[in-house]
Amino acid sequence: MPVSPDPPEWIVKQPGLTALALLSSLLGLFVLLPYFQFVLFGVVLAYILHPIQQRIERYIRPTVAAISVVIATLLLVLLPLVYVVTVAVQQSLGVVDSFREGQLTVGMIQDVLETNEYAVDFVALYEANQERIATTLQDITIGAINVVGGLPSLFIGLTVTLFVLFALLRDGERLLAWVQWVLPVDDAVLDELRTGLDQLMWASVVGNVAVAAIQAVLLGIGLLVAGVPAVVFLTVATFVLTLLPLVGAFGVWVPAAAYLTVMGRPTAGAAIAVYGLLVTLSDTYFRPALIGQTSAYNSTIVVVGIFGGLVAFGAVGLFIGPVVLGGVKLTLDCFARERTGETTRIPRDETETGGAGNGTAPAMSDPGDTDEN
Repeated sequence: MPVSPDPPEWIVKQPGLTALALLSSLLGLFVLLPYFQFVLFGVVLAYILHPIQQRIERYIRPTVAAISVVIATLLLVLLPLVYVVTVAVQQSLGVVDSFREGQLTVGMIQDVLETNEYAVDFVALYEANQERIATTLQDITIGAINVVGGLPSLFIGLTVTLFVLFALLRDGERLLAWVQWVLPVDDAVLDELRTGLDQLMWASVVGNVAVAAIQAVLLGIGLLVAGVPAVVFLTVATFVLTLLPLVGAFGVWVPAAAYLTVMGRPTAGAAIAVYGLLVTLSDTYFRPALIGQTSAYNSTIVVVGIFGGLVAFGAVGLFIGPVVLGGVKLTLDCFARERTGETTRIPRDETETGGAGNGTAPAMSDPGDTDEN
């Protein structure tokens, strides 16, 4: 067994300063926690926009460049995003309002179905589930009220995001250099971690968000041409569902095709079904084209990271969660190599063979590795 190394000399000679540094870091974390997801959102935006910042800095000062990028992001990304989400919420609540005002009743839906030779007793189903439906409508109303009541907090959070974005665009490189100087870790290990996390961020942001946005826009155009109502809401729903593993655009175009068929437009329903299937299958083309062949993280890290990230970090956890899990795996690999002094790893072919042959799950690939073939 390898002998455990002695604690570093700076811990032995200055334990009080070490404890103070840890306590200060913990207090700083408590300050960040209330708006932690907005800070993470700013970090993600800064990562995406950093190449633009670098190009603009060739012509103007870094501060002016950062201000320009932040203003452009606010006008071209954040405000349109807030507007689209607002329209989507209004369209989703419009269905509820139609039920309340009598514009759309269970009887009307049943009459349309019977006209198209679909015999379904919706009245009996409604009476049997009246309490559940009422509870669901109440929850939707409370959720809408909470969204409106949370607008001041949302405004503050977006302000935090913009300031984080500005600071990282202008001083991001110096911040990384400061972190590398502060952390008691060898530079070689930190460089490895930085490279691995960069690959994780690229695969997560580009591989998930960009592909989901492309598929949502494509399906939204198809739904608009087919005359499906609440297109903005369905487009936003497609984007969210495409980010989630094992769901994808199926969750939108299948109900849309069924709706068109029930409403007496079977040709349009069939067209949406075929078009939606093509949009779903386009994932196999867009993802490799955008991020290339990478083994930054496997499907297990993606699934667990997305759902766990949603709970831990909110909406930004959709793409931060997999990065966190992949970063944990990468950090533990570096820690194990430094602790044991061993550099050998589990052979990739043996791992895959074992997973396929005996029914066990294959071991997670190293987030720092990339397939260069």
